[in-house]
Amino acid sequence: MQLSVVILNYNVRYFLEVCLYSVQKALEGLDAEIIVVDNASKDGSAKMIRKKFPEVIFVENSENVGFPRGNNQGVALAKGEYVCILNPDTIVSKDTFVKLLDFAESKFNLGIVGCKLIDGTGKFLPESKRGIPTPWVALTKILGLYQWFPTSKSFNQYYAMHVKENQTHPVDVLVGAFMLMKRSLYQKMGGFDEKCFMYSDDIDLSYRVLQKGYENYYMPSTLVIHFKGESTVKDRNYVMRFQEAMGYFYQKHFKQFFFFGFIMKMIGWVFSIFKWWKSKQKPFVPELHMLITNNEMLAKKMKNRMQLCFDVRNLQNFDMANYSKQKVLCWIDLEHEDTCKIITFMHQNQHANLKYRLIEPNQQFVIGSDSKDNLGETILLS
Repeated sequence: MQLSVVILNYNVRYFLEVCLYSVQKALEGLDAEIIVVDNASKDGSAKMIRKKFPEVIFVENSENVGFPRGNNQGVALAKGEYVCILNPDTIVSKDTFVKLLDFAESKFNLGIVGCKLIDGTGKFLPESKRGIPTPWVALTKILGLYQWFPTSKSFNQYYAMHVKENQTHPVDVLVGAFMLMKRSLYQKMGGFDEKCFMYSDDIDLSYRVLQKGYENYYMPSTLVIHFKGESTVKDRNYVMRFQEAMGYFYQKHFKQFFFFGFIMKMIGWVFSIFKWWKSKQKPFVPELHMLITNNEMLAKKMKNRMQLCFDVRNLQNFDMANYSKQKVLCWIDLEHEDTCKIITFMHQNQHANLKYRLIEPNQQFVIGSDSKDNLGETILLS
């Protein structure tokens, strides 16, 4: 078997369903399997998987065992030569696994490979590629110095800004939302460190792989949507858990973290200000609703269900330049085109006045996210 895709789920039932549809499409023609581990979700995720995806290998935990242990459970069941650790709040392009497997096969000393991630608005997520977050590097990120001095090696290491967004290149750290590697290497490394509940586990695994002499790669020729805010809302509890996780990482690998407490206090302050600022922002109020579909029945259903007037288009005849002065909410039928074209379309048409909602293939619900920092939206259609 070529590939095992391991998805750890926690209370993101609707996003997981769309994720699984996209993964199934991307695995067509490959000898592959999908393994879902659920960390005691209370939102009907388990029932949905059993009903709609009976071919998926499913593990249902009675408690939330955390990101490292949950993924280790999934990989322990895997049979593929390669494993892909994938978040449930993602949508993969149709060509994602084919391209990454071809790339992996071309590398002799491959560690972990990741791809180009975008958020629900089409914007590039810089954490797709990162450096080792030493206390100094973490401080430059918190203070925003990487934005002020993007070409300075002293300040731009957190997001590996020496590597361009569309440049295939070795990097130190890849994000746990999407990591592909040989199963034998995952097993050799002992998988994710289960002493870390979450947040620094991907950094730790990436770093240990580097220490063993392997090369990690960022490969941006395929796109994956990572809604990001779905599994974790960034609040003070998030800051506390992040502090514990990074403290463990520093103690494990650097043996000292004198400035770490100070750094985390700064993070707490930054998040407090950020949350206050977000609460003061006006919500996005669309002036025009655009429906991207070729399905006339769906157009009628959406109009009746949402009580909205839709301008119906397809991907080929949509030009954002014609709507740049209006706030547009773009509703995309996921059955309209393959996910590769849809995700590319979103990335190419990222604009402050353009937001997206994605209609699930069976037309039962809609998902979307206007911010990588907060929970997205789910709209039931039936």
